[in-house]
Amino acid sequence: MAGDGHLSRREWLAATAIGAAGIHLAARASAETTVAATNTSPFRVCLNMSTIRGQKLSVDKQIDVAAKGGYSGIEPWIGELRAFVEGGGKLTDLKKQLDDNNLTVESAIGFARWIVDDEGQRQAGLEELKRDMEMIRTLGGTRVAAPPIGAHEASAPVMDLRVVAERYRAALEVGAAMGVVPMAEVWGFSKNMSRLGETLFVMVESGHPLACMLPDFYHIYRGGSSFEGLNLLSQNAIHVFHINDYPARERTSLSDGDRVYPGDGECPIVPILKGLRANGIRCALSLELFNKDLWAKDAYEVAKAGADKVKAIIAQAMQNG
Repeated sequence: MAGDGHLSRREWLAATAIGAAGIHLAARASAETTVAATNTSPFRVCLNMSTIRGQKLSVDKQIDVAAKGGYSGIEPWIGELRAFVEGGGKLTDLKKQLDDNNLTVESAIGFARWIVDDEGQRQAGLEELKRDMEMIRTLGGTRVAAPPIGAHEASAPVMDLRVVAERYRAALEVGAAMGVVPMAEVWGFSKNMSRLGETLFVMVESGHPLACMLPDFYHIYRGGSSFEGLNLLSQNAIHVFHINDYPARERTSLSDGDRVYPGDGECPIVPILKGLRANGIRCALSLELFNKDLWAKDAYEVAKAGADKVKAIIAQAMQNG
């Protein structure tokens, strides 16, 4: 410790590393176990429940669909978890169901307003984030989405990214205490954090060892970023990647509902995954769609077809050359 009673830079880094180690080790152990189970693939197949959201299934039924559909992980929505509990369900029962089916909670989708300018709303958002993380932790999860909700509207002001980084750090500190990492999510339609570079700036300038990104193929294209930017990222930057595809249309004309199965659109997913693999990134590929045509179909058929398509793309990405 420095003579003035403050931690030196070396002491601060050591203390921060120790505080973060538990989450890193737990997440890494989970990832490495899954990777070992799938031989050499660094990619895990996950179902984001938006893909079958239109079928309006309860969370336990969603888990059944994921298990039968061929996934190793799920990405539930916090609102649906909350509704399950409010309806008399128990998270401990869901945890047992997940364990019985060898499913991992790779992440969860929440909308805590950690980024907003209003201090009261922001503090309330951090408290909501804590509650969300408690549910995720009960299910065995270690990550949650942290989108720029509240700063995404067209009418929102363009924010100073240094301020956003400070607020993301505050969310990360909540996560470090809870054992759940908030992932800065790229939202291509958003007024803020719509681009890879903006989100990377927020991660880096947060100065926190747990900082990471939640990218999405559709959102990267929608926001106007080049996929080449992903080549600058290393294994600590990405733990979950939302996988989907988009039709051959001008990017600003696209909306969430235009997303299609990976491989059915124009996104160069295979070379992108090859690049991630070359950089040592091991992550869950979480199928996130909001396609109303798919919502009108049987949930299992939708999920199974999605898992098959993701696995086929992974197989192509694992080929040399």
